[in-house]
Amino acid sequence: MAIRIFITGGTFDKEYNEITGQLFFKDTHIHDLLEMGRCRVAVETRTLMMVDSLEMTAEDRELIVHQCEHCEEDRIVITHGTDTMSETARVIGERIRNKTIVLTGAMIPIKFGSSDGLFNLGSALAFAQSLPPGVYVAMNGRYFQWDNVRKNKQTGMFEEIKPL
Repeated sequence: MAIRIFITGGTFDKEYNEITGQLFFKDTHIHDLLEMGRCRVAVETRTLMMVDSLEMTAEDRELIVHQCEHCEEDRIVITHGTDTMSETARVIGERIRNKTIVLTGAMIPIKFGSSDGLFNLGSALAFAQSLPPGVYVAMNGRYFQWDNVRKNKQTGMFEEIKPL
């Protein structure tokens, strides 16, 4: 069975306006990333929203949970902004137990050329295939349990809240 990829926006899909210097959303880059990474995993993609995670609402998170609960796939990757990724992981983790769900993102937009997004997406797809049911955050080659992860705002890295 395919892995479902839900797209929610975040730095993963931001573009840069060279005139105004602002970041904005146009379209998802997930298909280009899968092609660049020479992905041979069967995937089904669906764009749920294109928002900065700081602007994500409780209703947006409810939509994500609903889509995860009702899709036929039991292995899911969610592209998400890093600022509130652990919050969304918590909302999903408190509600869904029978699927393997991996949230991932990028610290640098894909369009900048030197993004960590391609690596993080590949890692998330691998973790989605190999981890048991549960909700995880995958960043920088590591995975974290949904209830034991935070983004360290000083280092820009994800870390365990309570080291195991």
